[in-house]
Amino acid sequence: MELDDLLNAMDRTAANVAKLEDVWRRAETFIPTGPARGSHPEYDDLRRAWSDLLAGLPEIDGWTITAGLPDIDEIGAIFVDCFEIDVPPLEAYEVGERPSKDLAEYRYRLNRARRRAARQRLDELMSAIDALLPVLLTGVAHDSSMKLEGPEATKIRAAIDEIERLLGDTAQRQGRWSDLRRHLRFSEGHDWHDIAELDWPSVRSDIEASALADSDPLPVPAVDLGQAAAGSLTGSATIALPWDRLDDGGFERLLYDLLRSFPEHDNVQWLMQTRAPDRGRDLSLDRVLRDGTGGVRNERVIVQAKHWRSRSVRPTDVSDTVATVKLWEPPLVRGLIIATTGRFTADAVSWAEKHNETGASPLIELWPDSRLETLLAQKPHIAAGHGLR
Repeated sequence: MELDDLLNAMDRTAANVAKLEDVWRRAETFIPTGPARGSHPEYDDLRRAWSDLLAGLPEIDGWTITAGLPDIDEIGAIFVDCFEIDVPPLEAYEVGERPSKDLAEYRYRLNRARRRAARQRLDELMSAIDALLPVLLTGVAHDSSMKLEGPEATKIRAAIDEIERLLGDTAQRQGRWSDLRRHLRFSEGHDWHDIAELDWPSVRSDIEASALADSDPLPVPAVDLGQAAAGSLTGSATIALPWDRLDDGGFERLLYDLLRSFPEHDNVQWLMQTRAPDRGRDLSLDRVLRDGTGGVRNERVIVQAKHWRSRSVRPTDVSDTVATVKLWEPPLVRGLIIATTGRFTADAVSWAEKHNETGASPLIELWPDSRLETLLAQKPHIAAGHGLR
């Protein structure tokens, strides 16, 4: 099925859900909250409208709403019976609340299905915008009033429009969406710098939060884990990870989640102003350092992801990365982590060690695949969540 056709079907379904919610808002006022008998013509019409609208709710993972609105005369009768025998009217409340619960369940499933359908395309569009923004801004001054047009600007606008379509109403738009639209409309050089440095990082966080909201469980074998653990087990545990399962964006998201998992890391975020020669996205964090006297201080650390499987990181790669760190100041960058799914050459390790011995900022930490595998062995849920287990 074409993605656009599926989204159209989901949009129409969401419209039907909204109609049902409107029907329920009007019908809910008729639901008895105590002993009562009889019905009401307006409520009877709402019951008919509800039944008609149910035909517009396709199944989602084998489930949809099938129950009509409850009979208010029957609910009132339950209250009467419970009052006479002096028992709590729990059944009456349960019947009266069922439509609201059914609607909430269906909307949850619909939003989850939309996120599932949109996730891959959202990743593609975000990566495209990440790559296009620095190309568009090459040689453009921060205070430029020149209107920027051309293929990169056109592609970025189209990508953002498509992202809005893919998200629908499943994302909480807490970021700078209105600023982004305003800057796209004026499209001068300084507007595009604001987009790259402020608007897009903020909006991107909303997009990623929406994609990560999917609560579908990871596939697990059909086995009783307790019984399996008590049985006779063979083989050994390994920390090696299949890094080839990740693309560049997947490795960056893995690093983001890993860095956030450590309590001494605050304010972990992506730096979308991509300037590195390999166009890799940097991340930043504040490392909280505590001493035995109760003193606390923060150090700003920049992290660069290099998902390099075909070659090792060389001395020039390390020195170039150190040079780009200065572009992120102020505030002063005290630490630099270079994380790769591959290895560092012996010369690269030697270069970093000599740099650190001089005491110059930033202090360099080299994280090869073995270091990452050790860290993820302590956080197995993160590795599993990114498809590495």
